[in-house]
Amino acid sequence: MFKQGFDNDKYLSLQSQKIRERIASFGGKLYLEFGGKLFDDYHASRVLPGFKPDSKLQMLLQLKDQAEIVVVISSEDIAQNKVRGDIGITYDLDVLRLIDSFRQYGLYVGSVVLTRFEDQPAAVAFANKLKSLGITVYRHYPIAGYPANLDHVISDDGYGKNDYIETSRELVVITAPGPGSGKMATCLSQLYHEHKRGVKAGYAKFETFPIWSIPLNHPVNLAYEAATADLSDVNMIDPYHLDAYGTLAVNYNRDIEVFPVLSAIFKMILGESPYKSPTDMGVNMAGFCIIDDEVCASASKQEIIRRYYNTLAKKIKGEASEDEVLRIELLMKKAGITQADRMPVGPALTKAEITGAPAAAIELPDGRIVTGKTSELLGASSAMLLNSLKALAGIPDETLLISPSVIEPIQRLKVNHLGNENPRLHTDEVLIALSICAAEDKNAALALEQLKKLENCEMHSSVMLSHVDLSIFRKLKVNVTCEAVYQKRKLYHK
Repeated sequence: MFKQGFDNDKYLSLQSQKIRERIASFGGKLYLEFGGKLFDDYHASRVLPGFKPDSKLQMLLQLKDQAEIVVVISSEDIAQNKVRGDIGITYDLDVLRLIDSFRQYGLYVGSVVLTRFEDQPAAVAFANKLKSLGITVYRHYPIAGYPANLDHVISDDGYGKNDYIETSRELVVITAPGPGSGKMATCLSQLYHEHKRGVKAGYAKFETFPIWSIPLNHPVNLAYEAATADLSDVNMIDPYHLDAYGTLAVNYNRDIEVFPVLSAIFKMILGESPYKSPTDMGVNMAGFCIIDDEVCASASKQEIIRRYYNTLAKKIKGEASEDEVLRIELLMKKAGITQADRMPVGPALTKAEITGAPAAAIELPDGRIVTGKTSELLGASSAMLLNSLKALAGIPDETLLISPSVIEPIQRLKVNHLGNENPRLHTDEVLIALSICAAEDKNAALALEQLKKLENCEMHSSVMLSHVDLSIFRKLKVNVTCEAVYQKRKLYHK
């Protein structure tokens, strides 16, 4: 059963007020770094049950007449084909998706910035593609000695080498497909260029995690470290905040490392820095909207375990390092959790051991565990999906929702005409077949109505799932993990 731990309405009110106050504190132009996802922040919605994935967007829409958006992407991420884990597309494709989405809501997108640009062929090709689509592109370059060598960073050979981003509105929102894209560096570079042009400009940061007002090792903050294990982010007590105010506040290593640069730039522009600590830069009010700490802590522990399993699977595919795995294992120890704390894991592995074939299990909203096994007609995930819909609808387990006479022609089509080796139905094919049967079968129709109840359910597979199955469960908003084991022993996997 879903339990709310976060008051989203309170958050919208407090956060909007805080952002408006920060805008008012600067008389000219404000560069607002938006961390995390603007309208699909599913990590936040998982660790803070009650948080709406589009909360940041809703706040920004209140300021859309004054705001323009600059999307930042790292050229290194383009070259490495970095993929967003939550929606399964590369960062460069996500830039296009983001621009389309912003425009759909009536938000103005001014340009795209390629950071860490070193003429990577993939980055050059992407820049050309953007230009052909009528999108303005700017390039920012690596800076030797960044951020420690302040004299070099804050010079014409440092920030001065970067393209100046032409903007036309007073609020410039800097966002990106994911962490580590160079959002803060982009903001600081603009402050340098604006100063040279005699334009008064300020900077603020809107980042949900880590939450500065809760303990360092709170599961919510540990879950953030797990989510950024590939970046080696580490949550820390903000030493500048402690020194300035004598109170504890949580921040993370990259902001703490770059703070002297920001402080020096503000001193150069304004004569003194308006911020005494990295925490001062932020406008995050999320910690004040947690209404059930136990619920959020429990949800965050589950997120850490999910990240662990996902990182193990990425490691098998060559997309993650052993160090990333070890970092998350350490976070699990800090949180006092193991894989066994994820309820579907045990039943899935037990079913696989008994049947000698891949199996899957899902935890339903009422706590029941439903499993699925591999058969001649269905893969384990497809069987589990049908079994869960029957359980939610109160349909007897022995009832067939899809007749073999419907499944078999689909199998023949797959094998005889489409070149598939595996005749078993994937989840998308099962749902299509179920929809066809629902036209005449009341049980099938009733089962289809249960799909929405799978949102936020926890699932585990004894083998790594196909892209098709992962995509379907992602669309159903099921939280999926799997063992880092391929279903078949071979070198090439689709």
